[in-house]
Amino acid sequence: MVRRSYRGFTLLLCIATLCGSLCAQTGRTITVRMLDAKTGKLITTSDFLVRIDHEQTVHANWVVENEDGTGKLTLPDGVTVFSIHGAYDSSTVIYVNCDSATEKVDPVDHWYKVSEILTSGVLAPNNCRSLINTAKIKPVAKPGEFVFLVRKRNWREQMQEDYSSR
Repeated sequence: MVRRSYRGFTLLLCIATLCGSLCAQTGRTITVRMLDAKTGKLITTSDFLVRIDHEQTVHANWVVENEDGTGKLTLPDGVTVFSIHGAYDSSTVIYVNCDSATEKVDPVDHWYKVSEILTSGVLAPNNCRSLINTAKIKPVAKPGEFVFLVRKRNWREQMQEDYSSR
C-alpha cells in the first residue's frame, strides 16, 4: 500500500514538474510573411534563420509553416528584438532582404521590435525599388504580423558568396 502511494506521489510530482516547465516555455507568437519583391507573392518556406536580441546564435527551427504558407514564429518571453532571413528551398543560400538591399558590400541585419509587431504589425522597408512596382504591390501588416520582401541573389552576389566561402 505504501509503495502504491509512493508511486502515485512520484507520478503527480513528475506531472506537476512537466506542466510547470511547459508553462514557462510559452512565448509570443508572430505571423511571418516573406514576399517576393518582384511579384509580391508569398514565398512559402519553413527555412528561416532567426536571431534575437543582437546575439550571433541562429535559430533555424523557430518558424513553423502554417497551412496558408505563412510562418509562425514563437519567441521566448523576454525577447525584445529579432532579425530574420529566409533560405531557398532546403539550401544554404539565403534570400537578400530588401530592407538591406542598398547595402551592396556588406548588408547588415535589421532588428525589429517585438512589442511593435505585436501591437501594430510591421512591414519591413523595401529598398528593392527597381524590382517592385509599388503601385501594384502594397502589402499591409496586421497586429502580430511581420511582413518582409526578399529577392534572390543576382549572379554577382552569388559569385562573391562563392569566392568568400573558399
